[in-house]
Amino acid sequence: MGEIKHALFAAGAEAKYDEKAKRLLGNKTILAHILVRTVDEFQGMEPEEVESFIEGEPLISVVPIDQGLTNMVDRKSVGGGKSAYDEKPVNSRSSGQRIIGMNTESTEIGEGLVRFDIIFYVRMPSAGGRTDGVSQMIVNLEAQKDIPSGYHLMNRAVYYVCRMVSSQKERDFVGMNYDDIKRVFSIWIYLGMKENVLNHVHMTEDHLLGVYHSEAGLDLLNIVLIGLAEQCPDKDRKGYELHRLLNTLLSVELSAAQKVKIMETEYHIKINDRMREDVSEMCNLGQGVFEAGEARGIALGEARGEARGVAKSEERIILSMREKGYPLEQIAAVMEKTVEEVEAVIEKSVKKTLAW
Repeated sequence: MGEIKHALFAAGAEAKYDEKAKRLLGNKTILAHILVRTVDEFQGMEPEEVESFIEGEPLISVVPIDQGLTNMVDRKSVGGGKSAYDEKPVNSRSSGQRIIGMNTESTEIGEGLVRFDIIFYVRMPSAGGRTDGVSQMIVNLEAQKDIPSGYHLMNRAVYYVCRMVSSQKERDFVGMNYDDIKRVFSIWIYLGMKENVLNHVHMTEDHLLGVYHSEAGLDLLNIVLIGLAEQCPDKDRKGYELHRLLNTLLSVELSAAQKVKIMETEYHIKINDRMREDVSEMCNLGQGVFEAGEARGIALGEARGEARGVAKSEERIILSMREKGYPLEQIAAVMEKTVEEVEAVIEKSVKKTLAW
């Protein structure tokens, strides 16, 4: 029973951790840094300038993926107010109107509810580095802890970009106006890879017989894979700036203060109170998942009769969680003890410290 409780606690903490991670990645400043290093049109620009091209507020875990759902407006999912997209279908020749109407939920047979992690519109810069307010692209950002074992990652990514295109009909273009299809990017961040990776997958054209150059379309579908190695790249390593930023942001080893310092000093990111709070909470939740995992291991050990040395491990985890600010009730629930028992362990440790 103890194993189940620890597993449930870890699952709950992990879900909250994922939510905070998506919210941080969905911050316009972070998205701008990603766009500068993954989209040709933004390369060489300052992230602060690119940030102003991102329309409205990115939608996080609210837009359905499957057919018939992506274009539905779910007011509950966007807090009952206006999202970054317009409520009505956009006329194929409308200029500069923000597109709204994306919802982020989709029901897949056998998979339940499927959502885009983060999705948003970006106005495209012209040759002079400015935007005309008309040209736009749609960007989807997905964050995954590991490479899936049940299917090939690229197949899922292809499905996502295809849905991002097909769902534009009657929203971004109408009837047969296929030249109004907006370019789409699906960017996938994967942790724990053997080495840092940055791949761009897109359509190409092979001339098998004769020569006919397609006038457009080859740049519409884009998949970017950002693989993060466990070891964070050194700050002076050229070409790895994006990987260092994302590794810093998603690390479970760095403290909130360390993350904030790197973002402020190396990337000149202005950290507001909301972002600082999200970084702090994500760090605490990441540690909570680790602590709950250790506690689960202890429960398994007890079930197998490996009681020797368990008491000291339990004491260490209780003291560690308390030091990180976890309330007594939460520690007691994880450790399957009463609040009084947890207090006794803490009091015993205090007395031992004073004796020294």
